[in-house]
Amino acid sequence: MDKQLVDGFLDCVREAGRVVREQWNDPREIVFKGRIDLVTQTDLAVERLLSERLPGLLPGSSVLAEESHTTLVPGDLTWIVDPVDGTTNYAHRIPMVAVSVALWRGGRVELGAVFLPVMDELFWAVRGEGAFLNGERIRVSAEAVMQSALIATGFPYSFYAEIDEVCARLRRVLLASQGIRRMGAAAVDLAYTACGRLDGYYETGLKPWDTAAGWLLVEEAGGRVSALDGEYALGSHMIVATNGAVHDELQELLRLGDEV
Repeated sequence: MDKQLVDGFLDCVREAGRVVREQWNDPREIVFKGRIDLVTQTDLAVERLLSERLPGLLPGSSVLAEESHTTLVPGDLTWIVDPVDGTTNYAHRIPMVAVSVALWRGGRVELGAVFLPVMDELFWAVRGEGAFLNGERIRVSAEAVMQSALIATGFPYSFYAEIDEVCARLRRVLLASQGIRRMGAAAVDLAYTACGRLDGYYETGLKPWDTAAGWLLVEEAGGRVSALDGEYALGSHMIVATNGAVHDELQELLRLGDEV
């Protein structure tokens, strides 16, 4: 991929992260989009910045962003943007928040970045060229034993409609693994899986902006991403991302059958 495009893209993502850091100690202006779904002034400021800057990097490109979207289907050449993944964390000043941006071209993610501005950790990947953290190449873990695997998950905003399934899966994975972590930001979970801090991750009810960049990170770091059954696609009900070695076993644990 053209180095000038990648460098300009990463500059945009870093600039977006600076907005998060600059507003970190400001009073929060919170609007509820749903019972537990929030948006803050920082989400809007970051999305506005990226929506203005990204199309200039690639003529003819559009932007699909969380707070301004009118569709969940990206066009042929689309920047997919989550301005602040982990808004609830941000609202409570929990630093597990990320700016997540991906380039969707020709029916797949070609370029992606997940920036944790409070931690100053910038993950990015280019299709066919690997995944990186602050300039250093990253790889998924080599853990092949589920009992020793650390798995992450998240809870969908509609958890009250599928609470039995959520709890059944949580119980099965918790009993079979070393433990479960709940970061509160899908992009962080995927980035941490890509760099080997986590061995696997699963969640339901995610949107394209939650997973697009992290999906590429995991695959370019040598991991595997799927749906519960079959290939993962933007909008799939569940994402399962792992180092590859524990993937089949995690998928099997997540298949509930007649348990609920």
